[in-house]
Parts: sequence; structure tokens; C-alpha cells
Amino acid sequence: MKDGTNGTDGTDKTTGEMPYLPGDPSPAEQIEAMIRVDHAGEFGAARIYDGQLAVLADRKSGPVIRRMAEQERRHLDAFDELMVARRVRPTVLSPVWHAAGFALGAATALMGERAAMACTAAVEEVIDEHYAAQSDALDGDADEAELKDMIDEFRADEIEHRDTAYEHGAAEAPGYEVLSAGIKAASRLAIWLSTRI
Repeated sequence: MKDGTNGTDGTDKTTGEMPYLPGDPSPAEQIEAMIRVDHAGEFGAARIYDGQLAVLADRKSGPVIRRMAEQERRHLDAFDELMVARRVRPTVLSPVWHAAGFALGAATALMGERAAMACTAAVEEVIDEHYAAQSDALDGDADEAELKDMIDEFRADEIEHRDTAYEHGAAEAPGYEVLSAGIKAASRLAIWLSTRI
């Protein structure tokens, strides 16, 4: 996503052209939005696992959920550091994701262990798509190779979480199709909002 600009007005000195259309976010702003939404997503995921563990910590799925939660916490810590290093402001919706993430995790856990796993699978499928798109956007950008590597690493963890959820009965949850579709829609909306606000 390197902009290739070196003119004082943002133009590329070799071509004299703007690398993006007027009104579009600059490449730097696109990277900031990417970091902001990823931070929000990892924060929301950590809160979902907090909600699930509040209900299921002592159940059979407790250790599995705890392991995934620890990985999400590591992701969140990495984005916390990146936000500070890049001076990126968090989304103003953080208080909403704090409450909504916990509520979603706890509510699905109260529906049963399979419903909690269905929630995990749905969220992780959306995050997989999201991280894949970001990785593609950063492909070939030497300036953001470290960010791309981090996204690729975290995406691999999210895919593992999705697979783990299916191994633990996600698709057998009562009302799985409706539950999964609703959670995916909410997750996509959260991504859209956190990128912009």
C-alpha cells in the first residue's frame, strides 16, 4: 500500500499523478484504519472469550476456550503496542465492543457449549476473510512487511480457532445456521463501523 509520493502536494514526482483519488483516504490513513479495526476486532474477540469463560470455565470446553482466549490476548497485546508506536487512535466504539463482546460470549455459552463454539466459528470465519483481504492489500509493500507478517500469523491462529470450534461441535448447535448467520452479520457490521469511527 506504499503511496510512492514524494512531492509536497502528495503527487508522485516521476509521474506527476496523485496515487489515489481526491477524497479517498491516503495510504497512511488506510494503514491507520487497518490497525484500528484489527485492534477493535482482537479486543472484541478477547471479550467474547471472557464472556464464554464466565459461564463455561469449569465445563469440558473450558480449557479449549481458555487456550484460544490466551492467543487472542496475545494478539490484542501486539495491536496495543502497535497502536502506541504508530499513534493510531482506537475506535470510539471500544466501550460498545467491551460490553457487546462479553454479552455475546456469555449469551452463546448459556445456550450451551456447542452454541459457544458456533459463535467462535462464525466470528473466526469473518476474521479470516478480513485478515486475508488485508494481507492481499499489503502484498508487495516492503514498508509494511512487518504488519503483513503479523496479520498472516494471527490469521493462522484464527483459522485454527475456527477449526477447533468445528471439532468441538459448532455445527451441531441448535439453530446453527441462523445463529451463525446472525453472528457473521454482526461481526461484519462491527468491522465496517470500527474502520470508520
